[in-house]
This record gives sequence, C-alpha cells and structure tokens, in this order.
Amino acid sequence: QVQLVESGGGSVQAGGSLRLSCTFSGYLVSSYNMAWFRQSPGKEREGVARVDSDGTTTYADSVKARFTISKDNAKNNLYLQMNSLKPEDTGVYYCAVDPDFMALVRGRPSFWGQGTQVTVSS
Repeated sequence: QVQLVESGGGSVQAGGSLRLSCTFSGYLVSSYNMAWFRQSPGKEREGVARVDSDGTTTYADSVKARFTISKDNAKNNLYLQMNSLKPEDTGVYYCAVDPDFMALVRGRPSFWGQGTQVTVSS
C-alpha cells in the first residue's frame, strides 16, 4: 500500500524560507513521477512543481526561480525548498505520486498525502 506523509510546513514572514518533505512507502521512488500541489484559501488546488521518473523538473510560473523540487531515492523522500516566500504562497501543500506523469499534469494522481499547512505573513 502506498503511503505519503508530508512534514515541514509552518508559519514564516514574507521573504523567508521553508523546506517541505514527503516520505513515501510502498513503492520505489525512482520509478514514479512525483509532484507538489497546493490549495490556497478560496482557490482550487494547483500544481506547484513536478519531478518525473527520469528526473525532469517542471514548475508553475508563479514559483519559478524561488522553489526547488528534489528527491532522494535512497531515503524515499521528496522535497520542496521554498525561498523568497510571498503571502500568496499560503496554503495547504500536498505531495502526490503516480506512475503516469500525465495524471499529475491533469491534477488527478493516484496517491495523495494528507497535506501540510504553509502560512506566509506580510
């Protein structure tokens, strides 16, 4: 059974940094496509960053040059380093995984974590 557990959320002032972690179990990280999504207050859930099984990374325009997605295959972990945070980055952040990267592109992955709250104050 695939399980995903996020950690690392919290409250930070604008301009600060946070690092989110997502620990996977039940499958090999190296063979799956993984992503971070977020849901901000009053908005639909959106894709933030994705790393495909071949290592290719993709970012939403709103976070390019500020966020970095990475994975550690040995530890079965996915990370999201978030720098220069803005109040509009506030939301619940979810990690997700699917063997088909298009499922992540469509926002319909097979597996989701429970989410971790990120709050950025001005």
